[in-house]
Amino acid sequence: MNNRAQRDTRFSSATLLITLLLISSFAIAKDTSNYRGSGSITQGFAKTVEANIFACKNGRSRVAGIGEVTDSTGKSWTVPASNNYATATKAVDLYEECANITPNSIAEIDQDSVPVVVVDPEGEEVTGYIFADNYFELYINGTLIAVDTVPFTPFNSSIVKFKVSKPYTIAVKVIDWEENLGLGSENNRGKAFHPGDGGFIASFSDGTVTNADWQAQTYYTSPIYDLSCLNEVAGKRLSDSCTTQGTDDGQDAFAVHWEAPSNWMAKEFDASAWPQASLYSEDEIGVNNKKAYMNFIDKFSGAGASFIWSTNVVLDNQVLLRYQVN
Repeated sequence: MNNRAQRDTRFSSATLLITLLLISSFAIAKDTSNYRGSGSITQGFAKTVEANIFACKNGRSRVAGIGEVTDSTGKSWTVPASNNYATATKAVDLYEECANITPNSIAEIDQDSVPVVVVDPEGEEVTGYIFADNYFELYINGTLIAVDTVPFTPFNSSIVKFKVSKPYTIAVKVIDWEENLGLGSENNRGKAFHPGDGGFIASFSDGTVTNADWQAQTYYTSPIYDLSCLNEVAGKRLSDSCTTQGTDDGQDAFAVHWEAPSNWMAKEFDASAWPQASLYSEDEIGVNNKKAYMNFIDKFSGAGASFIWSTNVVLDNQVLLRYQVN
């Protein structure tokens, strides 16, 4: 092939690529024309960048992948969320089937062996008991204390210890993981694309419990099939009018993303505009058959704690939580 032919071929390929990108952008813009919210919209599957970040040594687990999806402006979003699983200290397991840690009660846990993360050397030592569906990262005054040992399933529960002086701020990133990356869904209940649900509950030895006084803001909502079902009122990113039914034809679902502030976990961060957390019952979360929860229920609902999340425990997949302990 001569040089001119090569140039023509390269020009034609580049022109085709640009045309396809323009068509794709136009299609997304057209499909999202009825969206009036503050988020960024993506549509369809994300590109898998990590196939699975967790290996279950004893039993089976759902694949916990990480993906990237691009909106119409060219901005890339990590799904289900950016996280510190690969590098952060893991919480100590109360119950974790993959590690063959399956005690029947808190009495079988050697709590004295749990390491203490020192935030304030002169502070009080606090023990926390945590159950998250599916994954959490716990910060105290901006210091990352620990992350969940299991990003997806099987369901596990955790214990942490830290030393801190009051008043102090608890900040938690919670993620409802997904099999269909970028689509907020999993193969479940007989449907290839079924949205999962989240849930977070915790109690602490200083009397702090999860309740409606916590704040919760969502930063990733999916799957959405009709963008007109979304609404934003007084800081709440609402999707309560959107369907939560599963489908076998969900590959073109939309997702809504919001950029999380870089210092959202810091003690001095102003979260006054965030809505209060929504409460959910044990039946709504579905924990009655989960030993990771039921074997330690006295440390959860038995201690006065409630399950919390944002306003939609099914469609909101990345939620940030904050609470000040006085």
